[in-house]
Amino acid sequence: MRILFVVNSVASSVTARRRVVIHKALSADHNVTLAETSRRGHATRLAQSAARDGFDLVVVLGGDGTLNEAANGLAGSQTALATLPGGSTNVFARILGLPDDSVDAAGVLLEALAADNVQRIGLGSVEGRYFLFHCGVGFDAAVVEQVERRGPWKRWAGHPLFLYAAVDTWARRRNLRSAPMRVLDAQGRTTTSGYFTVVMNADPYTFLGNRSIELVPGLRLDEPLAAVTLNRMNLATLGPVVSSALLHRPVDSRRNLTVQRDVHNLTIESDPPVPYQVDGDYLGTSKRLRFRWTPNHLSLLVPLTSS
Repeated sequence: MRILFVVNSVASSVTARRRVVIHKALSADHNVTLAETSRRGHATRLAQSAARDGFDLVVVLGGDGTLNEAANGLAGSQTALATLPGGSTNVFARILGLPDDSVDAAGVLLEALAADNVQRIGLGSVEGRYFLFHCGVGFDAAVVEQVERRGPWKRWAGHPLFLYAAVDTWARRRNLRSAPMRVLDAQGRTTTSGYFTVVMNADPYTFLGNRSIELVPGLRLDEPLAAVTLNRMNLATLGPVVSSALLHRPVDSRRNLTVQRDVHNLTIESDPPVPYQVDGDYLGTSKRLRFRWTPNHLSLLVPLTSS
């Protein structure tokens, strides 16, 4: 099997030793080509080239941002994608049930590869950018922006940096709670309004330490999107929602929260423009965001325990 091994060497938990050990393990029974990313968007171009050149699999050692780029390069092709945790949070790898250690995770993926456990999954997209697990619109995107501004700290601080950015964003960015966004269905009708929306392709939404934050429990990669909207952005609303999500209790019964499932098309409008992020990658601000779910759009190497 031809494998392209894409490595983001500046990702939080990627080391030269891990890269060498994993490369050697992959190369034992397969033809492996190593490629290191050097700039934003590079993983997308590497994955596109791999698909054109007939590679069977692209394995990504890096964070969720690098993985998202590779997924965008492979979407619609027959070349499969596999992930190894190399970032600070590694949400998608943990959704799949992979070990936190990338070397251990490589062993799990090799077992899946031997069993040819490749599945087609659906992808969400916003303004043409695909996402594997979620797109956050509003507050969490502003938090991600703050984290990215402190990029050098991300490798060492990890979760504490995200918590600091969340508190700092809450304290300083009152405008995020000043004008609600409108959520529209495929026919352009307003279904709800709020100050923070997460459009999800899979659950959990993210992780706090080792605890998963589950907003739409059971949401699978082969079913349409879900959208979770906070209708009010205050501690009285946010606190109970986060507590329920951490304790794995249903959140859809909480006040000032709207959960929509089986979403194929969705539009979010906001004036002034609202920040948004895709799979933990900040993309800027927009007055109008159009979402779409495309079924069976990516081949994914899945651990046997996740099947």
